Amino acid sequence: MTDHALLLVNLGSPASTSVDDVRRYLNQFLMDPYVVDLPWPLRRLLVSLILIRRPEQSAHAYASIWWDEGSPLIVLSRQLQEAVRPHWPHGPVALAMRYGEPSLENTLRELAAQGVRKVTLAPLYPQFAQSTTTTVIEEAKRVIAQHGLDIRMGVLQPFFAEPEYLDALVESARPYLDEGFDHLLLSFHGLPERHIRKLVKQPKHDLRAPDSKGVSDEVLAVCYRSQCQRTAEAFAERLGLRPDQWSVSFQSRLGRDKWIEPYTETRLGELGAQGVGKLLVMCPAFVADCIETLEEIGQRGQEQFAEAGGGELKLVPCVNSHPRWVEALVRLCERVVV
Repeated sequence: MTDHALLLVNLGSPASTSVDDVRRYLNQFLMDPYVVDLPWPLRRLLVSLILIRRPEQSAHAYASIWWDEGSPLIVLSRQLQEAVRPHWPHGPVALAMRYGEPSLENTLRELAAQGVRKVTLAPLYPQFAQSTTTTVIEEAKRVIAQHGLDIRMGVLQPFFAEPEYLDALVESARPYLDEGFDHLLLSFHGLPERHIRKLVKQPKHDLRAPDSKGVSDEVLAVCYRSQCQRTAEAFAERLGLRPDQWSVSFQSRLGRDKWIEPYTETRLGELGAQGVGKLLVMCPAFVADCIETLEEIGQRGQEQFAEAGGGELKLVPCVNSHPRWVEALVRLCERVVV
């Protein structure tokens, strides 16, 4: 059978580190109503204001981590695609980005032209958020409907607590933990609190809770923060870490909204002030290293930690194309009903 494709989808990247390419990418990203959830006129105004200075700043950040082969996120995602391909006998293994290239629209149209009639759509986000998972699914549905593609689609659900993913996370990080550390910080991508409040129907749900204990399955299914905590807790349990050996934080805030806490920059300052000698930082909201891991943590985070009095900050790579992650991803995708 060759009519059943596996389509891996990640966030995306600018085409280059030029200010124009970064501005084009940021405009597409920030104008997504699932990312900046304001009415179109307000969203357009806000994004236009952001695009006055942000592209130049971001272009500098991208340039500091750009590889000879191109964007780290794209390069690593293609490596994952190639690693998965031999293990998916049902049809082609394709790669698309929600923003930028290769676009989700063009990729789906190309698959349809090749005779693909079934697609397992795999958003490469362990935890659920509308600004990641939902926008990928809705864009795929839009493309299929708008172009009348004869494609039936199944979707890989968030895998934040799946044993296969957790085992891969442990195995990919184990060499770094085995070298010894004073503290492990699991830094997840942040999210405005209102994104969660829109979905969680329990007003008393505590977005400051120190752990995910007591969170109902109904809330866990839509609460990004609780899913992040559950991933961190399961990871620490698998490694037998004591509660004082690790903590959770949230990075990459944008704008003046109230975002979920604790903030990564705050934790880095606290840990540095405590004189932590060797800090390991993992970013389990990402499956591929990108600007948020390589530049935000690996460069700016290291500087902030050192300035606060800390010693060495070691960035633990994402699962990228680790063999256990490749195996886990294929197993998870094989279960999807199309």
